[in-house]
Amino acid sequence: GQAAAEDTVFRIFSMTKAIGSTAAMILIDRGKLAFDTPVADVLPAFADIKVLDGFDRDTPTLRAPKTTATIAHLATHTSGFVYEFWNAEMPKYLETTGHPTILSGLKSSLMYPLAFDPGTRWDYGIGIDWLGQAVEAVDGRSIDVFCREEIFEPLRMTDTAFEPEGALASRLAAVKIRNEAGVLEDFELAPPAHPEFYGMGHALYSTGPDYLRFLRMFLNKGALDGARILSEAGVRRMLENHIGDIRIGKMVSVAPALTADVDLFPDIDKTHSFGFMRTEQDIAGRRHAGSQTWAGVCNTHFWFDPSADVAGLIMTQSLPFIEPRFLKTYDAFEGAVYGG
Repeated sequence: GQAAAEDTVFRIFSMTKAIGSTAAMILIDRGKLAFDTPVADVLPAFADIKVLDGFDRDTPTLRAPKTTATIAHLATHTSGFVYEFWNAEMPKYLETTGHPTILSGLKSSLMYPLAFDPGTRWDYGIGIDWLGQAVEAVDGRSIDVFCREEIFEPLRMTDTAFEPEGALASRLAAVKIRNEAGVLEDFELAPPAHPEFYGMGHALYSTGPDYLRFLRMFLNKGALDGARILSEAGVRRMLENHIGDIRIGKMVSVAPALTADVDLFPDIDKTHSFGFMRTEQDIAGRRHAGSQTWAGVCNTHFWFDPSADVAGLIMTQSLPFIEPRFLKTYDAFEGAVYGG
């Protein structure tokens, strides 16, 4: 295959989430939305979401949530949604009910049940897909138009798009998966093309230089090259810990072919800002307290460290997610950034 270059296009999957959260933060910054707005006040269909409370044989047991999900819960993965890759009951729910996966692109796929009551713990799921729908409902523009007009065009992210068409398609990297013998094989995985809705948990394609412009905007307190996306106060509010005493723990995989267990910096306290995992302690020779990070399932990873004015990005299209061989490379890269 062709070697990767600066303009290689990647499926960034869950690195889309930070952009979806930023879209919501733009509305909060403008006074059109609030962290504590109940989701159902903006999206009435959310009132029908129930908590999955186990199964009676193969029949799901559902109950009403005991707490009210807010906009902040969606952005911080404390809303109760959990992906089927890291929860043993969700695959069974999808199988027994025929409920479509979020990667189907169907609007009905948003109606996953919750795995826990909103605000009671952290677990990783489709909350930011709902958040993108909230942006549409409040603003009136579709989320792809909103992101293009409010984020991509001002930041000159010319190679970031919801559909890899035209010149982008010719520069799109291939996805590879490591088989049991340790050999990389071709693998088909992509966001759904022309879906019923663009899921802000997974839908975007981008390049390394484009995404770094997005990260540099945060390091520059909401602006880059004369384009202001967020106010300085908005950036401060966005990057704070938004989950209080809750901490991010280990995500145990139930789909090992696609993802290993996720336990980044296991000895470090980790919270969640309005859009990113946040480290609460300095890591020797690496990122500092207050650093923000996340990743996409095909091993695209980023962090930015406001106290050191550093941003880092590593882009692949490889699976399984955070396999040990990849984590070793990522750690060496981060060490070299701070060591230099």
